Amino acid sequence: MEEIERKYRVVSTEFKDDSHQKYTIKQGFLNTHPERTVRVRITGSTAFLTIKGKSTADGLSRFEWEKEIDANEATQLLALCEPGMIVKDRYLVKKGNFTFEIDEFYGENEGLIVAEIELNNKTDSFEKPNWLGEEVTGDTRFYNSQLSKNPYKYWKK
Repeated sequence: MEEIERKYRVVSTEFKDDSHQKYTIKQGFLNTHPERTVRVRITGSTAFLTIKGKSTADGLSRFEWEKEIDANEATQLLALCEPGMIVKDRYLVKKGNFTFEIDEFYGENEGLIVAEIELNNKTDSFEKPNWLGEEVTGDTRFYNSQLSKNPYKYWKK
């Protein structure tokens, strides 16, 4: 399974007015090796175990495998994760044929808001809302696995 996505900084909170769904995510990483990450994620009463491979050179795609798991088991797995829990609210915004997933981070990543859009093909075009800022696709600092190790609050502004 290949995941194709582009990632952007978000420059305003106007996306909240366009959002049709919001939920909180808590996630940790069992492994953050550059070649692969293993993530445990809880969203409400639903939980997932996800394995992601290394990104392509352009940062647009990588292997992704995901399986729903029991939420109680996920809570136990979170206790085994590497330091650096990620907590964020995710907003969904539909634009044309695509849905943007906008993550507003909390804790040590407070102040960071990032939008992702999953594409069917690397060449897909889409409408860019006015709240979409600089593209950061392929910039590993914005990977959740890296934010868990090097939180946004420690970046030099």
